Amino acid sequence: MQKLSHTTQLLYSELLQQCAIALPNQRGISFATKTVGGNQYWYMELVVGSTKRQYSLGRHTDELRALIEKQKKLFSQAVPDLKQREKLVAMLVSGGGFAPGGSEGRVLEVLAQAGTFLTGGVLVGSHAFTTYGNMLGVSWVSAAMQTQDMDLASLHQVEIAMRRDAPDVKSVLLESGMGFFEVPALNPKSPSTSFKLRGEEFKVDLLTPLTGRNTSKPVHLPHFKTFAHPMRFLEYLLDDSQGAVIPFRSGILVNVPNPARFALHKLVVSQRRPVAQQTKVNKDIQQAEELLTVLLEDRPGDIWIALEATQGMPDKFQQQLAEGMKFLSADLRQALYGT
Repeated sequence: MQKLSHTTQLLYSELLQQCAIALPNQRGISFATKTVGGNQYWYMELVVGSTKRQYSLGRHTDELRALIEKQKKLFSQAVPDLKQREKLVAMLVSGGGFAPGGSEGRVLEVLAQAGTFLTGGVLVGSHAFTTYGNMLGVSWVSAAMQTQDMDLASLHQVEIAMRRDAPDVKSVLLESGMGFFEVPALNPKSPSTSFKLRGEEFKVDLLTPLTGRNTSKPVHLPHFKTFAHPMRFLEYLLDDSQGAVIPFRSGILVNVPNPARFALHKLVVSQRRPVAQQTKVNKDIQQAEELLTVLLEDRPGDIWIALEATQGMPDKFQQQLAEGMKFLSADLRQALYGT
């Protein structure tokens, strides 16, 4: 790994601080009128991807017109701040910060606008790992940026861990106009938990903690028409997440697991994968190694707290964590355990 410059690290901190303050953004939003039966009605037009939707605001009145003008004024007042955020994004990327490609950036933006992260959705998997680079002020080496069949320099997969009170992500994706379709489950009777962009390799996988007996049956998220794939021990990540910003356009505010917990969880996951996924196992170990090395240097207390939290996890989790630890470098094991 390589350290990002102090200036670049400050740019990330500034962008995160600014994005934590919600701003009205007029991108894709406009107001229009229609005459129906001799009466004038106001509509808000919203463009997401290539899809345009109209939402009726009601029949024209002086009060409604005043509210629309007030909102337009708020949009106008926010423009300088949004431009400043866009400049920060450009400078951060220019300074070596990692930024997503166009497809994944637009997907993350759509998900964020729908409230996916505001209601507790957490970005996990490789997108979380790349986000940690900016958070911790480092640029990852290529070995940690490899998946089984693709390079994360152009990430093709977004994994999102959802709580039971998540927004209707399925409808958000399918109706975004970007070309998403449901990937059929192996069991034709099971609902899909994965969505793919037509004509591209990019997809979004929805995950949720597995409780009770082992099963691969998709879990329905109550009150929403969305299913997610159950994953054992995912609660360890969800129990301690934090805000992060992804440098795309004017910045996308997301949630990611605590980096130390992510690293330890990766070690557990590495021991749960089948033999056929050895390449992914190597990636899990490498990402854990990279993260723990950085944290030991700059934030060792985070590791001790994350390790302490593993004591509340089931015995199987702790056993697989211990097995995963054996694959870390000797120097790292010495630093962690003195053995």
